[in-house]
Amino acid sequence: MIYFLAKRLMWLVITLWVVFTISFFLMWTVSPEGALLSERQLPEAIKRNLEEYYDLDKPLLTRYFKTMGNYLMFNPGPSMKLIDKSVFEIVSEGLPISISLGLLGLSFAMLIGFSTGIISALRRQSLIDVSFRMIATLGIAIPNFVLAGFAIIIFVFGLNLFPAAGWGRPINLVLPSLCLSAPFAAYISRLTRTGMLEVLGQDYIRTAYAKGLMPTTVVLKHAFRGAILPVVSFLGPATAGILTGSLVLERIFFIPGLGSHFIEAVQQKDHPVSLAVVMIYTFLLFSMNTLVDLSYGLIDPRVKLDK
Repeated sequence: MIYFLAKRLMWLVITLWVVFTISFFLMWTVSPEGALLSERQLPEAIKRNLEEYYDLDKPLLTRYFKTMGNYLMFNPGPSMKLIDKSVFEIVSEGLPISISLGLLGLSFAMLIGFSTGIISALRRQSLIDVSFRMIATLGIAIPNFVLAGFAIIIFVFGLNLFPAAGWGRPINLVLPSLCLSAPFAAYISRLTRTGMLEVLGQDYIRTAYAKGLMPTTVVLKHAFRGAILPVVSFLGPATAGILTGSLVLERIFFIPGLGSHFIEAVQQKDHPVSLAVVMIYTFLLFSMNTLVDLSYGLIDPRVKLDK
């Protein structure tokens, strides 16, 4: 376990360095002066301070090493567009909102996916099974931002059940979280159904039924545990998809999360904010994939971590 974690930590450092290097040179090469050349001109004094802080008069390689040193000290510096805020303050405001949206979306995806997958496997070839599979196919095929448009028309303007946009109340998270979770719930449902059908035909399941165990106990305690490994493998990419998918949905529903700040920073060429968000997403995705790998051994003791 210690060797595995040490190896993953080494790869995390390498991954962060590679992503940082590529992102830094791409951003500053495409737009050498960033937000300082945007349509909305900054006051001259603030512009001079930013030019001095980011060493815009020095070679790009010099700025690269200085920025890397700042990141090692957890000091990404001030925003080039929001003159009264630092990058750290912008991230601190948006990250908890994005994490809340992502966690709720992932919870909805697992709850809906597991439930429909188990029911489909137990009612194989029934009307319920066919209906769930058709809905899952549509959920996979329709992008979440398209689904968000239909959801707003139906549940906001038609049924008036949810607010159209905004932030501040728990109900504001429900509709965007459901739209965010829909494609992943569909994948989880199909994976759960396939795994359950395979496990339900195993000898130990028939033995459990023969011993007189309750059907609920057999399904949830024995069959489901054996069928969940493919779903756990999918949770790593699913987390990546939920994080990146929230970028668009946050703009559609006007949620002030990290995704909204990232899109705004890209449009305004605020390179410090863009770079910080890219690094945060990279760290979160790598960490989630590592947690998924660690969970294999807890679910199935036969799985051994690769040294």
